Amino acid sequence: MPNRPPIDPPTQTPATMRLQNKVSIITGAAQGIGLATALKFAREGAIVVIVDMKPEAVEAAVAQCLALGAQAVGHAVNVTDRAAVDALVASVRERFGRIDVLVNNAGITRDARLQKMTLEQFDAVIDVNLRAVFHCSQAVADAMVEQGSGVILLASSVVGIYGNYGQTNYAASKFGVIGYAKTWSRELGPKGIRVNAVAPGFIETPILATIPDKLIAQMREEVPLRRLGQPEEIANVYAFLASDEASYINGAVIEVAGGLTV
Repeated sequence: MPNRPPIDPPTQTPATMRLQNKVSIITGAAQGIGLATALKFAREGAIVVIVDMKPEAVEAAVAQCLALGAQAVGHAVNVTDRAAVDALVASVRERFGRIDVLVNNAGITRDARLQKMTLEQFDAVIDVNLRAVFHCSQAVADAMVEQGSGVILLASSVVGIYGNYGQTNYAASKFGVIGYAKTWSRELGPKGIRVNAVAPGFIETPILATIPDKLIAQMREEVPLRRLGQPEEIANVYAFLASDEASYINGAVIEVAGGLTV
């Protein structure tokens, strides 16, 4: 594997923390890209709100954030349940008084070719990857509008831009998320709220655990950098987009794919 520089500096002082005291809700934050994002935000000084479905995984993620010296709380929530999402947002607002960042990271796959895909497979992916993003974003929008500021980040994918064999449902959901970013950036931009999407390529997460080694090797060969991406490399982009350094980026879709689509 080619050498690459460390993803994070070993230490950061409060003066260099880009997300100092920003109340940040991260969904799907107990593993993979979501956990890496939660830890990155913690290192950058954010107040991290961990959202995932399994209570024990949520507790473990919160503990990791606390160990970095961050403020962190956890909520075991199914983001497809609108009442639960509304209760989550109300709890965060009551405790912290504001919501600065929402990272809509939660997502699933249920792959099959068009002729073989069941309605259950299609609906499950649309519910988590598209409908739940609507639920969470709509739930925080009023708070952000009242503040006159906020950042909503959406997890798309290169599959949502270019399609992929056997992923009708996933591609549709991730393309739909791009539509959200383009629309909400127009609606919410005048109110001080930025909305952007990130489109990862092949990232080394637990979701790849069931893929044969031979196919993983082929995936590496397709990427000009000749390696899979790391969750931290997506987290770094989320942190940048959530920070004031990205204050003039709105309605963008940023590919983080190692040149996969070149």
